[in-house]
Amino acid sequence: MSDPKKASKEILEAIGGKENIDSATHCVTRLRFVLHDESKVDKKALDHVDVVKGTFATDGQFQVIIGPKVVEQVYKELAQEADVEEVSKDEVKAKASKKMNPLKRAIKTLADIFIPILPAIVTAGLLLGVNNILTANNIFGEQSLVEMYPQWADFANIINLIAATAFDFLPALIGWSAVKRFGGNPLLGIVLGLILVHPNLLSAWSYGEALEAGEVPYWNLFGLEIAQMGYQGQVLPILVAAFILAKIEIWLKKKVPEGFQLLIVAPIALLVTGFLSFLLIGPVTFSIGNFITDIFVWVFDNVAALGGLLYGLSYAPLVITGMHHTFLAIDVQLIGTIGGTFLWPILVLSNIAQGSAALAMAFLVKDEKIKGLSYTSSVSAYLGITEPALFGVNLRYRFPFIMAIISAALGGLWISWNAVMANSIGVGGLPGIFSIVVEQWGVFLIGMLIAFVLPFVLTYLYGKTRKITD
Repeated sequence: MSDPKKASKEILEAIGGKENIDSATHCVTRLRFVLHDESKVDKKALDHVDVVKGTFATDGQFQVIIGPKVVEQVYKELAQEADVEEVSKDEVKAKASKKMNPLKRAIKTLADIFIPILPAIVTAGLLLGVNNILTANNIFGEQSLVEMYPQWADFANIINLIAATAFDFLPALIGWSAVKRFGGNPLLGIVLGLILVHPNLLSAWSYGEALEAGEVPYWNLFGLEIAQMGYQGQVLPILVAAFILAKIEIWLKKKVPEGFQLLIVAPIALLVTGFLSFLLIGPVTFSIGNFITDIFVWVFDNVAALGGLLYGLSYAPLVITGMHHTFLAIDVQLIGTIGGTFLWPILVLSNIAQGSAALAMAFLVKDEKIKGLSYTSSVSAYLGITEPALFGVNLRYRFPFIMAIISAALGGLWISWNAVMANSIGVGGLPGIFSIVVEQWGVFLIGMLIAFVLPFVLTYLYGKTRKITD
């Protein structure tokens, strides 16, 4: 391994010296800087530092990819060399957010809310995929596995129960993460989310039928009728309610003496937010959420091929800007409203395409460092993490990135034209097929083949004409 002290000096010089550092920290694999002027960064010099595997700028931060364990050693040396005071990732994020415009700040807020709950959602998606394999027909025969082997039926039922819980109580997960992000007590966020899906309420999935039949139950509050409706699978109601809950709690803590806070702050904050949720927040945001869902459903019902082509073409660029996190909320909303998402399968193809383009570069470049990075980042992309491939390889040479998004667009066109849907969100790479509706596996496999083979071939052939050597 290279000398961490030497590497830290080279990195420091390449980012414009210690005078250009506002603040710095590190995570498991990356150095994270908030710089005064990112234009002073010499990216070519950074690329030649032995320990550096890639760089990218996002959300007001300049990040240098190094790798686990080594990053800690390099950061320690860099902090001493530059006389940088160690700060937390949250403090760096706070400083970085001040440099962002309102749109980017809103998108980052969504990311901060949804990323912490992704493990639960992805795990649920994978387990639902396992349940699909056990219960779906025409995989191993005309009958499902549980029909052929009834002793497996209860096993499948338990898997389905475990998997479905994350989606059935999704507002509780979002409530915890959102209230925490907005500065309130995350436990109150969990309670608020559970209130919105209380079993005594009419389920959001049954609301349409109940409304049509005139069977929606109401509370009569001093002459004001309020629908006794839950918000299962909904995103917007809990997001808005969590924001209001956190702000009420923060305001009350400033006004109420500390000795009385336990008795006053949480009960009042939860009571007020609860009433507002059923009276105003829920009905309004439920309508907005359904309107957004209807737009996407209309597009993929009427111009599906075009929708798939455009989303496949744009998803990787959205990753670069960070705006892809917005569509995670839309995926969740679609799953909660119509029982599946037609956007997430295109994400899977986009990730695979970026991985194959990076893999092709391993056969084109002579530089051993880039070759090794191409191999490892392609595996990472095939398993759903594309940043190393995007920022470390494909954007460095540009044409692999272009070949990948063209291939993802064609794959997206194919699967959208064939109305492929995912039951849930899973691993956004090769294992993603387990989240696809079982009857559509054959069609989706063709899409995966397009995303796997085409970018590799296009990148390799174009690279040969360009005679890429470094």
